[in-house]
Amino acid sequence: MSGSDPNKFITKADKLTTLSLTRWSADWKSATVLYEQAANAFRVAKDYEKAKTAYEKASKGQEMLSSPWDAAKHMESAATQAKELSNWKEVGDFYRRASELYIECGRSQPASDALEKGARALADTLPDEAIQLYTDACSILEDDDKEQMAFDLYRATASVYIKLEKYTDAASVLLRLGLAADKCNATNSQCKAYLSAIIVYLYAHDFKQAEQCYNDCYQIDAFVKSDQNRCASKLLAAYTDGDIEEIKRIGQSSAIANLDHVIIRLARKLPTGDVSALKADNVEDGEEPVDENDLT
Repeated sequence: MSGSDPNKFITKADKLTTLSLTRWSADWKSATVLYEQAANAFRVAKDYEKAKTAYEKASKGQEMLSSPWDAAKHMESAATQAKELSNWKEVGDFYRRASELYIECGRSQPASDALEKGARALADTLPDEAIQLYTDACSILEDDDKEQMAFDLYRATASVYIKLEKYTDAASVLLRLGLAADKCNATNSQCKAYLSAIIVYLYAHDFKQAEQCYNDCYQIDAFVKSDQNRCASKLLAAYTDGDIEEIKRIGQSSAIANLDHVIIRLARKLPTGDVSALKADNVEDGEEPVDENDLT
């Protein structure tokens, strides 16, 4: 039926929003309804390109009608269509715009969620952009004192960094998670994050940084009393002793089995370098093995 043709909805809506000698003001209310109807019809027909454009226009219409919440929803729908088209740059742009609109509503959680959706969509194709979206999603929640809602975002960010083999960045994000967990009194998450960071440094064969990280974490009472501390201490001691079998045994321990899967996979590949050379260096320097009761 011609009256249900979504292309005609778009044409009519465009006319309603275009000023001319006979139209001195745009009728955004009527036009937006038409854009929404067209978008839904194109989506059902799986005409993703036209659906994307219609949702963009519907979003603009809701903005003009001072309804940023509905504008954000339509922008997310446009992002979904762009994803179907594998137009990854637009996916990121649309989710970021949706987030900005949710911020206008004073809604930090959906604003963060929109960025997370974009990050997940881009993790394989545009990992650097995904990391930026995840980072911004965390910042939105931190600014609203909702760190506990960001724990999964920190972990996801670390996972992308690990995939990119940016291990120092991954460890930094895990330490940021530890600080956020500390603020929320989420002791278990805090201690897991610290142990995870140490494992990442060891996987990168940066024993000195792993040891420094451990010493820093040891200043925190919650970590000192934890199973994760005991595991980290034993792991570092095994490295100091050059004991490959002990390192592998600890990699199978329950403390590590309770970490995120991406960290478990790293731990079970330890050691990644020549620990016998590390032992020789320690002997030469006159260093003693790490003692969890004497880390000053």
